[in-house]
Amino acid sequence: MNPDSAAPLATRLCRADAASIAEAGEVLRAGGLVAFPTETVYGLGADATSGAAVAKIYAAKERPQFNPLIAHVADLAAAQREGLFGPEALALAHAFWPGPLTLVVPAAPTCSVSDLARAGLDSVAIRVPAHPVAQALLRAAARPVAAPSANRSGRVSPTHAAHVMGDLEGRVNMVLDGGPTEVGVESTIVACLPGGVTLLRPGGIARERIEAVLGHKLSSPAAQGPVTAPGMLASHYAPNARLRLDAQSVEPGEAVLDFGGRFTDVQAASFDLSPSGDLAEAASQLFAFLRALDATGAEVIAVAPIPHEGLGEAIRDRLRRAAAPR
Repeated sequence: MNPDSAAPLATRLCRADAASIAEAGEVLRAGGLVAFPTETVYGLGADATSGAAVAKIYAAKERPQFNPLIAHVADLAAAQREGLFGPEALALAHAFWPGPLTLVVPAAPTCSVSDLARAGLDSVAIRVPAHPVAQALLRAAARPVAAPSANRSGRVSPTHAAHVMGDLEGRVNMVLDGGPTEVGVESTIVACLPGGVTLLRPGGIARERIEAVLGHKLSSPAAQGPVTAPGMLASHYAPNARLRLDAQSVEPGEAVLDFGGRFTDVQAASFDLSPSGDLAEAASQLFAFLRALDATGAEVIAVAPIPHEGLGEAIRDRLRRAAAPR
């Protein structure tokens, strides 16, 4: 199903007010696609209960169909209709929902999320977003909404409505403009499945905060294991330029993604994720700055070293995926 071979949609960019959110809910119920802001990045939403609607996400994003999608719901009660929550999953839900945490749990007998959205797995990835526009849209849609990042698969995730339009105009029905996102990297994904609690993807909530709630360390997935959750492909979030990570200097012709003012005197296209070394600020700027540097046409982007702790783990994960061979 290649959207390039079909007639393009007339994508409407709308301010995220009450009237447009109500209309967007109708579009979702009718099987259409709506891009909307969450606190992490913009999501590309479809009715998660409809395989036909979910297929439109895969087509618009040109996304591998073995990569599962996150089902967004309005609250924990709705989440418990879709998945089975053991004590540890409940503890994390109470601690971090609504917010940038996705929990992968066994699918409940009452699960309405389509097999296509779950990529045929017997588990389901669920999140309760905190963004007021996302919350209002979920209530207007009155059903789980599958919503990966609103960009073509493998490209840099969108943190502004303009990013969505640049990637998906003509492929989606509506884009709700709620301004720039706050967190700027995707949700942390934690699997609470038989066999233990596993960090599948670092993200907007640091590992240390999750481990503090659990009272023990998180496991890591097997290096060559199956794709069990969104964001686990080795090459992901990829700009056209090649990324050179942990750069100690800048080579001629390279653009620069700086952190903490390391490369203040370079004569090249340069953006500093956070001159003060604030990892939260860096996360919120990451994808927008990658896009801006990629637009300069530079073949290589030199990336300053990023700390490993806290949100630095999520930032480094995104950069590593963006730098992976493809």
